[in-house]
This record gives sequence, C-alpha cells and structure tokens, in this order.
Amino acid sequence: MRLRIIGIDPGSRVTGYGIIDSNGQGLELVEAGCIKLPQKPFPTRLKYLYDEICEICRSFRPQCAAVEEVFYARNVRSALYLGHARGVILLSLSVHNCEVHEYSALEVKNAVTGYGRAEKSQVKKMVEMLLKTNFGNAGYDLSDAVGLAITHAHIMTSKHAFNSGAIK
Repeated sequence: MRLRIIGIDPGSRVTGYGIIDSNGQGLELVEAGCIKLPQKPFPTRLKYLYDEICEICRSFRPQCAAVEEVFYARNVRSALYLGHARGVILLSLSVHNCEVHEYSALEVKNAVTGYGRAEKSQVKKMVEMLLKTNFGNAGYDLSDAVGLAITHAHIMTSKHAFNSGAIK
C-alpha cells in the first residue's frame, strides 16, 4: 500500500515542504521545496502561505501530513507569528482532507538519525542518504520538512507491523 506524505517545517518567513511516497519497504522523494513568503504585511503573507499549501495539496494529493510542533522561538513575537503560520498550514491541510500528525524536532532527529540531539547537518545528510538524493545548498527548512515526512513513514510502518502481528 502506497502512502503519500507531506512533511512541513513551518516558518513565518520560509516554510519547507517535502513529499514522499512510502510503501512500507522503501521511500521515494516526490517533491521538495521552500515557500518564501513575500515581504508584505503579515496577513498578506499568511494568505500567500495558505494559497501555496493548497496548490501543493491539489497538485500532489498527499494523504497525510507531518508538521513540526513549535517548541522554541527567539521571542514572544516570533512565537506568535510562527503560531499564526502553523494555523494557516493546518487549515490548508484540513481543507484538503489531509490527516495531520505533529512531531517534535527531537522525534524527527531520533527517527532519522537514531540520535535525538543530532545536528541539523546530520539530519540533512541522513535524509539525503535515505532518499538517495542531494539537496545541495538548500537550507535546513527543506531537509527538516522531508525529515518530518520520513518520521511519519517510519512510525506508520512500525504501527502497521505491530498491528499485523509481525512484531510481538
């Protein structure tokens, strides 16, 4: 059974996304990129983010999403902006009937590298190795988003194996 997963690393300036297909045996990168929000008033940036996520959902039809939980922000204002961006992302996904799952950065690092305190560069390298690709100079927004999708694929594969009796 193929499962199409979109991973999203929310940001109030740049939002990374990565779409993978998982069949329980392997992973395939479908699409990855970054949504750079325009330097306009914040409500206009949120509308742009909504439209972009909706277009990605229409184009690639993910069945579920893995979105990073917010756990850190430099200051209160940054946290509020990030919270607004996450809300718009969650709404966009819900409008397209995409089942949403949320993961912490620690969970992603652990699932992708096996070490919850891994550096972002280590996560990027493992994501590239797992998908046999090279993101070049792309920022961590992109590799973090794909890492979220991989995390969800690993968790769903483990749950399926457990529920089917393969793991006792």
